[in-house]
Amino acid sequence: MDAVLAVDVSTSMNESDVNKVSFEAVKLFVDMASVQGDKIGVVAYTDRIMREKAMLLMKDASDKQSVKTFIDQLDRGPYTDLAVGVNEALKVLENGADPAHTPVVVLLTDGNNSLPAGRTQEQSDKELAGAVERAKTEGIPIYTIGLNADGQLNQSALERIAGETDAKSFVTSSADDLPAILSEIYARHLKLKVLPIQELNGSGAFQEVALDIPNASVKEANISIMSGSPVELKLSDPKGTEVPVPSDKILFSSSRAYSLLKILQPAQGTWKLQVKGAPKDKIKINLIYNYDLKLQMEPLPTQTWKVGDDVAVQAYLESGGRKAGDADLYKSLKATLIVKDLQTGRTEEKPLVSSAQGIAGSYKLPEAHEYELKVRAEDAGYIRETDPVKLSAAGAAGRAPSPQSGPEAAEPGLGAGAWAAIAAGVLAAAAAGLYGLALWHKANKGFVGQMVIEVRDEDTGERTTPQYRKLDAFKGKVTLHQLLQLAPEFAETKDMTFRPGPNDSLLLYNGSACVIEKGGRVLDAAGGKELRAGDRIRIMLSGVHRSVTLEYIK
Repeated sequence: MDAVLAVDVSTSMNESDVNKVSFEAVKLFVDMASVQGDKIGVVAYTDRIMREKAMLLMKDASDKQSVKTFIDQLDRGPYTDLAVGVNEALKVLENGADPAHTPVVVLLTDGNNSLPAGRTQEQSDKELAGAVERAKTEGIPIYTIGLNADGQLNQSALERIAGETDAKSFVTSSADDLPAILSEIYARHLKLKVLPIQELNGSGAFQEVALDIPNASVKEANISIMSGSPVELKLSDPKGTEVPVPSDKILFSSSRAYSLLKILQPAQGTWKLQVKGAPKDKIKINLIYNYDLKLQMEPLPTQTWKVGDDVAVQAYLESGGRKAGDADLYKSLKATLIVKDLQTGRTEEKPLVSSAQGIAGSYKLPEAHEYELKVRAEDAGYIRETDPVKLSAAGAAGRAPSPQSGPEAAEPGLGAGAWAAIAAGVLAAAAAGLYGLALWHKANKGFVGQMVIEVRDEDTGERTTPQYRKLDAFKGKVTLHQLLQLAPEFAETKDMTFRPGPNDSLLLYNGSACVIEKGGRVLDAAGGKELRAGDRIRIMLSGVHRSVTLEYIK
């Protein structure tokens, strides 16, 4: 996750948020972020930028503390201009974002614009509309939080910002609700779920709460405790052993508005949390799991089908870059195939079957239209979706054989006749047999790693959201056209081929008219060029005015 938190620090917040709970809520968001890997920036705005903190990579607890210390030092100022806050948040994000991360902006304000002399509402609205359009184009959701303490909030403006960027708008009249709202934004953006565990009335004594860790793919368990007064905590693992708080695998942070317990790589089973709060203090306990899980769809054998064909769909959960082997992950999983008719805009959902082998089902193509398919899987703690795949039922041809299976996947010239000749050679001479076996191994050698793909429209400058393609689903070779989901507009890339190379590298062969650049120089790959992990190339298509950027990562 790459997140920028844009916080209204106008002087009106002194009345709507007397205790600076908004600052505490923002710090809770920081604490819930993963211990390592997320990047977070902060923008404090009025009608100008009061202070800002550039995107900081979270490597350990000290990095989170650096962001929280910065938040504590923010001052108030006169006036408010939403356009200033949104524009600057996008700039901070764009300057420090990691293309492999999911971007998000969280915007918090307590009212309408209050502009200084010389600045008109029309100017602000125009700049805000431009910023929102930029965020929409770049796939950056902007979640908005309106603190409506005095009834002066421009709720429609905040709803429009969130709605146009595929986010959500929140409104509350009490600053005390802000920690819960920030928790929901965190969970929603990462397709997680906030699980309300229990609501207690403090008694001055310890009260026990059960925390269930459902499987081994939970990377972090975030237990947020919101209360009016500080609480004391004790924690026991599933074996009943009390675990020190804090310790190496148990992180603890607290403030005036919340306490957060983060369990790293928690053991599966039921943990026991004991909470002691002040008498009559209301204590709300929520749980958010951070999962190391992705949902991947198996590549379809072709993009062109006939009306009435059954499209077999298979998907699987992936953990740590590999297919998840934990059968428990699929036990309570609700899987759905979402089919969108790209001509009518109609969306249909069909249930899929989950088993220890993964997710499977099929869809019968009803009309000669273009379709988009994706799989959604939902469990108690998370929601995951695959990247969408497009296909056409308008072609005369039916299903084609899988491009990465059978003798056709072998080296050029090694067709069915060649395979027969090799088989005969095996019977005739051991030397010929060994040679044929070597060629077979080469043709079926597996890939490692994945390819990050981004397409740019050279006329408008618009870029697609980076897409990740796992290479281990292919054997022997894969074309760029396959990685681009066989989209017709990229048909020329079928002559651009990748093969497994030595030491987990890739060998790129370019038989197309496309121009390849690496490091600003033209790369001649007609005879093959090696790509290593971290290498990035740009491919200029000749048939359409677009370019494709590829990065090979492990």
